[in-house]
Amino acid sequence: MIMPIDFDLPPREDPEPFPDENVPDFDPEEFAVEYEPDPEPEELDIRPECEAFFAPGGPLKAAAEHGGRPYEFRPQQLEMAGAIAEALRKGENLCIEAPTGVGKSFAYLVPLIYRSRLSGLPAIVSTETIHLQEQLIDKDIPLLKKLTGIDFRAALAKGRHNYLCRRRFALLSGEQRDALLPAPALALDVERLGRWMERTTDGERDSLDFRIEPETWALACCDGMSCLGPKCEFYRNCFYYRARQAWETADIVVANHALFFTDLAMRLAAGAAGSLLPNYGVVLLDEAHTLEDNAADHLGLHLSRVGIVSTLNRLYNQESARGLLMRKGTDPTLRGIVAESRDEAYGFFTPYENLLRDRNETALAIHEPGRFPNRLSPKLEELHRLLALFLEDQEDANFRTEVEAQLTRCREFINGIDQFTRKLLPDAVYYAESERGGSTTLHATPLNVAELLSDLLFNQDFPVILCSATLTVRNSFNYYISRTGFCNGQTLLLDSPFGSDQARVYIPRAMPDPKDEEYQSALEKEIPRFVELTQGKAFVLFTSYSSMRRTADDLREYFRSKGWRLLVQGENMTRSGLLREFREDIDSVLFGTDSFWTGVDVPGESLSNVIVTKLPFAVPSHPLIAARMEKLERAGCNSFANYTLPEAVLKFRQGVGRLIRSRDDRGIVVVLDRRVISKHYGKLFLESIPYDSEIV
Repeated sequence: MIMPIDFDLPPREDPEPFPDENVPDFDPEEFAVEYEPDPEPEELDIRPECEAFFAPGGPLKAAAEHGGRPYEFRPQQLEMAGAIAEALRKGENLCIEAPTGVGKSFAYLVPLIYRSRLSGLPAIVSTETIHLQEQLIDKDIPLLKKLTGIDFRAALAKGRHNYLCRRRFALLSGEQRDALLPAPALALDVERLGRWMERTTDGERDSLDFRIEPETWALACCDGMSCLGPKCEFYRNCFYYRARQAWETADIVVANHALFFTDLAMRLAAGAAGSLLPNYGVVLLDEAHTLEDNAADHLGLHLSRVGIVSTLNRLYNQESARGLLMRKGTDPTLRGIVAESRDEAYGFFTPYENLLRDRNETALAIHEPGRFPNRLSPKLEELHRLLALFLEDQEDANFRTEVEAQLTRCREFINGIDQFTRKLLPDAVYYAESERGGSTTLHATPLNVAELLSDLLFNQDFPVILCSATLTVRNSFNYYISRTGFCNGQTLLLDSPFGSDQARVYIPRAMPDPKDEEYQSALEKEIPRFVELTQGKAFVLFTSYSSMRRTADDLREYFRSKGWRLLVQGENMTRSGLLREFREDIDSVLFGTDSFWTGVDVPGESLSNVIVTKLPFAVPSHPLIAARMEKLERAGCNSFANYTLPEAVLKFRQGVGRLIRSRDDRGIVVVLDRRVISKHYGKLFLESIPYDSEIV
């Protein structure tokens, strides 16, 4: 159903052929939707073409029959594509909840393809996960080129740090190499990079066929502050700008949320002239359930000890006697100022680190940051002045560029410290947080994300389409709208194409409350009970690392005795590596926390059981969560009912949604939190998923 919203908040080069690997070889002219190029502006209504494409006898059926695959018409997919086409015609925004199985990628790509080719402006598709980006670029888009018969171009947009910089590598591998590398052992990385650079066609880090230390890549990758653009001697062969050129000439640009919101923040600060992405005609944000957190993160302020120290070490590291300022003829006084600045950087963060340690917290609100000593800013001001003078005498353009980049960072640190200590960001929460690895980061995160997005995103001269499998609570978009500021458009709630009989929910009757001392022992008893029902093949989702690790340690021998491999997040494998092993070993069990609740797609027998150990309520003591709740309370709202509960319900829906990914999937959901039956709000969780529940 479509519901109107009334919410008061504020010419191209011929594209190169796209790779056709793994695409059925058939003649698209037999069933492609008719395409008429170069229409007049008033002829931008693409709904008839979209409806014809998704009609029961359209291209999808012909392609399936040609490829020997079963075909089933999905009315939800047709409805979604038609609604997007209509929104594009009207220039309105649209917010869609498209449950798993709808085929949302095709449903939004087809209208975006028609529209971008007709309007002459590219469409931005932004996703949260690398998996979806790869699916769009490597699978969906090549197939749609054949199905539509349209010669459109698509490009994958990545941040510049993903590309090797020829100029920086030349500096790194030149006569100053030993002084610039943080450690002698990294010289092997430089040699490998040099050989790789001679054969790579894209210069992307993802294309590396060997492991490289992060420190080496950071010194050799493209860097915005040191980039010379067209003035660079390597510009014509620059990997990053070659990729940028592909974006500029593409009809569909596939980006990620981090890049999109970085671009949005740059447009806010400097207008379109300071943007990364091309001037687009429409934006589609897939996996839009993360919209508020992504926007808050990229529109806020972050100062990390490791970031400041790394910049200073790039200039001069007194411990290793390396850095840019080890260049012959450099005044030792300048190196001394860098060393003093580094000492002050540690000193600046020490009071925050002591406070976190004394309170035994990983994050704490900082209500009066001005009361903490700040001897770092004066030292950075002195360093900035001396570096500027030093640059006046430097003739080596490459060397000057690198030092100028550190000079710019120095000024950014000075400004950032000033903004934090004087609390210059309005309506924001200021807090310190311990990061993995022992570093500390200071944050100023905006609390008025809805107002910011209403202005920056939803009140522009291009339509914005949001879609995700989980945006509603009790079939209502009201909560999501209140958090994101969505306006100037409509909402669309699609039915699930899957049956309610594909899964069943089990709730152990004897499970104690998570606050009880007996909860952990009961958890370790019930997990094996239900894993045995499916003989492995289970995701066990936790809400904390400590609980996950304790449970894994206590049950490790049990799983070994059963012959089921136990895969645990954070143990020797990356997230993608864990998922790959889980898919290949269909009897394995995976223990995961936050990142495994969302964005995971494991269709088939490998995942037949999702066990939710605890309802995913956010930690109320975290400064950002606490500040959001406090703001609601000040406005006269119940923060639990208006924030904590709906957030938990949405995340619960995401976690349970990992189970059924196709019409052939079957499985069970187990909820090891008795609050779903003992608390008045528990039924909201069970009503949010389409499966019948049973107390056992």
